[in-house]
Formats: sequence, structure tokens, C-alpha cells
Amino acid sequence: MDDKRKSSKAGKRAAEGLREAASKEEEKTESKMGQDLAKGADRFEERSKSSDGRSAGEKQKD
Repeated sequence: MDDKRKSSKAGKRAAEGLREAASKEEEKTESKMGQDLAKGADRFEERSKSSDGRSAGEKQKD
């Protein structure tokens, strides 16, 4: 593998820190809401809905 493309140890630690921070923030949000956030495809569909309530898939059908 090319040396320029290898992950550095510092980069790996930074990425792990970001994952941990995101996980903690998600837990905080879920506890505040009183329910779990949608995951995977459900989360994509939930986030893709715009102010008119239609998902990206529904808009493509038109």
C-alpha cells in the first residue's frame, strides 16, 4: 500500500474520538426525546423528508 494513503496513528485516534463524541451526543438526544433515533435506512428516509413531508423517493416518482 502506498505510504501516502496509510492512516496515521494520530488520525485513527482522532477518528475514534469523533465516533465516541457522536455516540455520546446521540445518547443524550435519545434520552432527551425519550425514544431511540432511527438507524440505517429508516434514518436516511427520515432525514430526506423536506418541509413538504415528501421523501426523496416520492419526489423522484413525479
